[in-house]
Amino acid sequence: MELTWHGHSTWRVVVGDTHLLVDPFFDNPKTDLDPEDVESPDYVLLTHGHADHIAHAPAFPDATLVSTPEITAYMADEHGMEDAIGMNIGGTVECGDAFVTMHRADHTSGLNNSYEHDTGMPTGYVISDSKPTQEADPEATTFYHAGDTGLMTEMRDVIAPFLEPDAAAVPVGDHYTMGPAQAAIAVDWLDVDYAFPMHYDSFPPIEMDTDDFVREVAATGSDAEVVVLDGDESFTLESRPEP
Repeated sequence: MELTWHGHSTWRVVVGDTHLLVDPFFDNPKTDLDPEDVESPDYVLLTHGHADHIAHAPAFPDATLVSTPEITAYMADEHGMEDAIGMNIGGTVECGDAFVTMHRADHTSGLNNSYEHDTGMPTGYVISDSKPTQEADPEATTFYHAGDTGLMTEMRDVIAPFLEPDAAAVPVGDHYTMGPAQAAIAVDWLDVDYAFPMHYDSFPPIEMDTDDFVREVAATGSDAEVVVLDGDESFTLESRPEP
């Protein structure tokens, strides 16, 4: 599985021959790309309705949209994105070579246009090359995009033991989401091998030093390796070796 961070919460995830793009927003200082510079993905996944997460989804009209029914309906009505999979929290859908499980996030979601549009519960996604079951699969490779969220015990009680992510991208910028300290607790609870900070430095309220996150993860006693990617940098994620 190849993971590429394009700044903010925008991730390109390649599973087999399937390309997924999560929360496309290229108006951030960590990327040198414009949407037209990006190869069109097979699927666009949206975690919630805030503009800094859905802004450039319409730039990929040939992709299949994956989100809550409220967001897929809005994107169809406002942007003509009618090729969509409307799913909801707890569900898993097969997207080409990937299995996408939607999980809740503790945040807000909504659109302020000429009217208030309900975009449902904010979410995150667990993306795997194998369908999640109660039987652990040591061959599976799994990435958790936490979306915009605060710390929640479901990371410890549900996502870690049952969905078993190998790596997690967690927001660390504080103010609108978790900051370094709570994000580090999330990493510890998730029991991942790799942790990627995201959702920072895009706007003045969320400017931060990622060294703070590295120190906080170490302070939890977690064995996770913090990987701070440059914008548009990729990381190859492989399944965990058997103990």
